[in-house]
Amino acid sequence: MNMQAAPIIARRSPGPDGEKIITLAALAVGGQGGGVLTNWIVAVAEANGYRAQSTSVAGVAQRTGATIYYVEMCRDTGRTPVFSLSPSIGDVDILMASELMEGGRAIMRGFVTPGRTTLIASTHRIPAVSEKIHAGDGRVDGAEVIEAMGIAADHVVAFDMETVAKAAGSVISSSLLGALAGSGSLPFSRESFENVIRASGRGVEASLRAFGDAYDIAKGDKAAPTAEDAPAVILPVLNVPKNLKSKWTALEVRIANLPQETHEMVGLGLQKVVDYQDIDYGADYLDMVEQIATLDVTPFDLSICAAKYCARALCYDDILRVADIKTRASRMERVKNEVVVKDDQLLMVTEYFHPRFEEFTTTLPTSIGRWLQRRKGLEAFYTKHFDKGRRVRTDSLSGFLMLWIVSSLRPYRRKLLRHKSEMDHVDTWFKTALSVAKDNPAMAIEILTNYRLIKGYSDTHVRGHSKFARVMGALDMLVGRSDGADWMRRLRVAALDDVKGDALDGALETVKSFAR
Repeated sequence: MNMQAAPIIARRSPGPDGEKIITLAALAVGGQGGGVLTNWIVAVAEANGYRAQSTSVAGVAQRTGATIYYVEMCRDTGRTPVFSLSPSIGDVDILMASELMEGGRAIMRGFVTPGRTTLIASTHRIPAVSEKIHAGDGRVDGAEVIEAMGIAADHVVAFDMETVAKAAGSVISSSLLGALAGSGSLPFSRESFENVIRASGRGVEASLRAFGDAYDIAKGDKAAPTAEDAPAVILPVLNVPKNLKSKWTALEVRIANLPQETHEMVGLGLQKVVDYQDIDYGADYLDMVEQIATLDVTPFDLSICAAKYCARALCYDDILRVADIKTRASRMERVKNEVVVKDDQLLMVTEYFHPRFEEFTTTLPTSIGRWLQRRKGLEAFYTKHFDKGRRVRTDSLSGFLMLWIVSSLRPYRRKLLRHKSEMDHVDTWFKTALSVAKDNPAMAIEILTNYRLIKGYSDTHVRGHSKFARVMGALDMLVGRSDGADWMRRLRVAALDDVKGDALDGALETVKSFAR
């Protein structure tokens, strides 16, 4: 917090000496350099003969580290102004948001006022916790937020400032500052902004590039970046060892023999399954898809659905999978890119684990795991001494090796209790879909899609299994109805939209009422 001398006056509208206070609020997610941005804005104001004060209010409700930075400034007339410590509804001249939904939340809070507020927002997305915890697709429609910006704000500057910053080798605080300068909402020259960046002394050239690009876009002198279309992947591309080339080629031939419409989804599914386990597991996956394909006709929606959800069912989340993902070089590179680690910086990564007794026993061979699960005394001992959160530093040799050893157990996965229980469940589900597909392909598609309900591990996995069982329990009541597939879909949507299950309870009661 940058506090000034003892207060004397305060005005929200221009006074006799023109000392109107300019209010600016910046909403930033942790790690985006919101504090640096705020310091730059204060420094620019002071360099132009203004008095300025900055405060920050940290919050963890949305996504661990969302912070509101607030700046007030006015021309120095020799008298000390009274500045507020936080933004007020209807009293913000400039609102800056480092991510699209932060801009949306600012509108909901009343910080954006028609006829007054200039809204500067990056349109890239960082999913909020409320979106991530949704069992289905919990993403908010960004187009609606952008439309609301145009209604709520007096002037809007919105484009993907994250992409602009990364292209320049900098962080988003630099492009946000450029957008602010380019918006013309502050009475300061471009040179004064650039001088403050130069004075910061760190990453100056990259910051200036990001600033300049964002400035030009905000002024309308340069086109904003657009999302590149991802190239279509028809067949998987894997680094297959020479001794497995012949087996892999045989799998590719099997894909080629399936209907053309299914090739893309089957190829992606095969890549996922083989990457998860091995080539033999990929052959099992194709066995499932081929059985469905023999019952399908153009446009082969049933086969495409089977290709997607059979891969998902076979690639369940267990401790081995989690350890494998967390020790991959590609993951470390992704983390480095997300936090923008420079060559002269060290990255420290701490992973959080909370293995319950059930997860411990199911990671053991089937017979041993079941024997341990029957020993309640051992479960109580484990719960007392080992059932607690653990933090593992995967940037350290010991922490990395610990997870790597767990991931190296992948060749033995088929002999573990977790695999046995998962495959028993998958077998029952798939046989049900296969049986129904002979007479009712639409219902079979909904049965296959119901595997969306099962995901994650620990308590999340248990809840998913419970909801899946309840939705599938309605099959006998729906299978003979012309609208049965639609009602199965409605049950699944209700289960995905409501964590507590109240919506699913209501939907099931409706099905029971007309089934009787």
